[in-house]
Amino acid sequence: MHRISTADVAALTLVFLASCAVSLEQEETSTGTAYTSLEAVNALNPNALNPNALNPNALNPNALNPNALNPNALNPNALSAIRDPGQAGALSRQLLSYVVGCALTPAQSFIFSWTDLAGSVHEEIYTGLLGLAPSWSDKPLGQTDQQWVSACLASRTNWYGVSVTISSRGSHAAIDKTGTPELSTYTRQEGAFWGNLFGPSPYLNACHDEVSHARSLSRECAAGHLDDGGGVQECGMIHIVGLCDSHCLPLNQRGMYYPSCVNNLTGNPEATTRVITVFLP
Repeated sequence: MHRISTADVAALTLVFLASCAVSLEQEETSTGTAYTSLEAVNALNPNALNPNALNPNALNPNALNPNALNPNALNPNALSAIRDPGQAGALSRQLLSYVVGCALTPAQSFIFSWTDLAGSVHEEIYTGLLGLAPSWSDKPLGQTDQQWVSACLASRTNWYGVSVTISSRGSHAAIDKTGTPELSTYTRQEGAFWGNLFGPSPYLNACHDEVSHARSLSRECAAGHLDDGGGVQECGMIHIVGLCDSHCLPLNQRGMYYPSCVNNLTGNPEATTRVITVFLP
């Protein structure tokens, strides 16, 4: 198991939180349940994708650059963010658990401790899951990996903050589902997610396919949440661009994922190949 110091953890948290300033609901997986890299449980609450959700005193705007993911660049506020015994600390730790799940493999983990208001010490172990950017444990996060981790966090967002098992697919080797049972058990296309939370202008996009089926399973962030008046509400900062067929190249020849999607249909399309396509059972 790969162990990383609290300095590394703190630097990771600071870089990510300062970039996108999000929080989340805790993953609702049972102790001892091992999800393979083929399936991911999502319960990231879109209300957490809100710049006001975290205490700004715990953030360092100088850490917006992912190159700051270096113990030598550690700011004391970074470590205090994940050790904070209050609600801000809980949000920072919850976010970190999802970041680790998206980026690292099951053989890697982040280990650190914090002390609550009653003086009890809590040992935290966040284990990787999908392995989209395992090298982040040793070096700064490059732009390609930034986009993969961002797409992963968006795909695991849930309006209701509930856990739903999804099939996450893409051109990344870690989520290549060729020859797996998932192709026959997760057959309903929800949509796709992409973006970059680490750049100077953080953004997330989503497109949708089978809207009614996704909503029947409490998955609404690809198409938006329907309010009581029939209006569509986006999931926090996840911008819904429309139908995937209009914004993405056709599914690859094995029908597993969209190979590329664009942010808009006019002007500079800003296409990206770091797209996570979600299928539902």
